Amino acid sequence: MPVSVHARVVRAVVEAMSGLPRQFWWLWTSTLINKLGAFVVTFLALYLTTERGYSASYAGLVASLFGLGSAFASLVAGVLSDRIGRRPTLVAAQLGTALFTAVLGFTDGQVAIAVVAFLVGFCNNATRPATSAIIADIVPAEDRVRAFALNYWAINIGFGLSAAAAGLIATHGYLTLFLLDALSTVVCAVVIFVRIPETRPDSPVVTSDGPKAPPAIGLAAVFRDGRFMAVVVLNLLLALVAQQGSTTLAVDMGRSGITATQYGLVIGLNGLLIVVLQIPLTRWMAGRDRTALLVASALFIGWGFGLTALAGSSAWFYAFTVAVWTLGEILNAPTMMGLVAELSPAEARGRYQGVYSLSWSLASFLGPAAGGVLLERAGSGVMWGACAVLGTVAAGGYVLLGRRPGAALAKSDVVGTGTVGTGTEATGSAQPGTVRVVPAGAAEPERAATGG
Repeated sequence: MPVSVHARVVRAVVEAMSGLPRQFWWLWTSTLINKLGAFVVTFLALYLTTERGYSASYAGLVASLFGLGSAFASLVAGVLSDRIGRRPTLVAAQLGTALFTAVLGFTDGQVAIAVVAFLVGFCNNATRPATSAIIADIVPAEDRVRAFALNYWAINIGFGLSAAAAGLIATHGYLTLFLLDALSTVVCAVVIFVRIPETRPDSPVVTSDGPKAPPAIGLAAVFRDGRFMAVVVLNLLLALVAQQGSTTLAVDMGRSGITATQYGLVIGLNGLLIVVLQIPLTRWMAGRDRTALLVASALFIGWGFGLTALAGSSAWFYAFTVAVWTLGEILNAPTMMGLVAELSPAEARGRYQGVYSLSWSLASFLGPAAGGVLLERAGSGVMWGACAVLGTVAAGGYVLLGRRPGAALAKSDVVGTGTVGTGTEATGSAQPGTVRVVPAGAAEPERAATGG
């Protein structure tokens, strides 16, 4: 590689990683460790069908129960992150994941396995709202998209390496996979407990009557936030499409005569492209119009899957479609996470992140079943055409949201309460540890204190 090109690559990497708080890098490290050992989720269906001899339908049921547990966790963990704190919620979720993952390796019987799988799904997804809230708490608003992109990068590096290693480890017995997965999760919990302080904002509001705690924001208020819920619904549409990549796509490729080895290489392209392109594309995205990025990501994802209808029996064409929707994924993930962080008031970040995570959990629960039924009854053309339609609808939704006065895709106008660490609120006005001064009787942001 020419020196000039090498120097540019090094400079791009350094710029992408510079200027972020030390706590973020400990969180990033813990995420990487956890995903490097994330063997069970990837190989659970294979374990149940080949090692335990259960039917494919039972494996699908267990996967759905795992997703159902994730859906419940999104809301519960979001509330706990705001009530008891980010760190205790995250550590408890990781320890619970480790415990039930290890238990799953020893569990026998269909009912028992299904119950434990539900608990693994619950604890595993309970880490997401707390992790996202910590990043929003400690990273300045102008750096959040970059931080979320780097965290997403760590997840994909970990998953890619763990998937490759898991196949080799499984030859020595699947129990080893379960125990190593549990061990890596315990190590992750220890890193969080030792290195990351509690980041939940608790700055008081000062009125003429003296300091008061920030107003409580319940789950009901989150669901009544029309701008935010519009973003969540649009994300659900894209998540339903994205879920087909690990389920329906494999079935369709198998029907078309694509071998298991070819499928592994094709789907592996997804992780490879994310690892290679996430940092340079994140630098390119800096300062770009957010509405345009989200519209482009929706079209890439929807039509990337839509093009699968034309693949026939060509592994190369399947690889091309994976490359298209992976570009959409790279554009969408950090942009959306940054938007959710801006739309979330500091005192309710856990709840907002939980409701956003719920859209992914519902997609993991509904997407595989819906895709399988559509492929079976309507055929490949209709199935992948539906993905293109959903992507186009989501893109149109982003356009409408971007054009509305006070648009959800513009910079959030939610008043923050100040953050812990080095960050500032999306408004750019609150410094860490500061208090807001509100005249007696002045209206607080219109957030109800009900629910959650």
